[in-house]
Amino acid sequence: MADFKYTKDHECVYVDGDIASVGITQHAQDALGDLVFIELPETGKSVVVGDEVAVVESVKTAAEVYTPVAGEIVEVNTPISDELELISSPINENGWLVKLKISDASALNALMDSAAYDAYLKEID
Repeated sequence: MADFKYTKDHECVYVDGDIASVGITQHAQDALGDLVFIELPETGKSVVVGDEVAVVESVKTAAEVYTPVAGEIVEVNTPISDELELISSPINENGWLVKLKISDASALNALMDSAAYDAYLKEID
């Protein structure tokens, strides 16, 4: 079953089977402003929860994107580096940064679902 999960740092994960697409939320994009560069990792790298998997640079700042799940990076969204506007696409379409083959799905239990993330955004705004 496919599902969206969120972190308090505004990373978004779209889970479909044992593959997790990792990206950033619209809230994070709005906070960053106009993007100028996205740095992506190599495929084949194993990562644990909290490892940096990308850097998103805007005219305001640079923000590291950390993985909320452990696994092996099986795909990177190379086109997003040249077409920065793709990050505004839904994460289950073209807006993802990396795809991981999940090695430990239990970390997903600590993440927020859409309703909890929406409630969290209301708390912090």
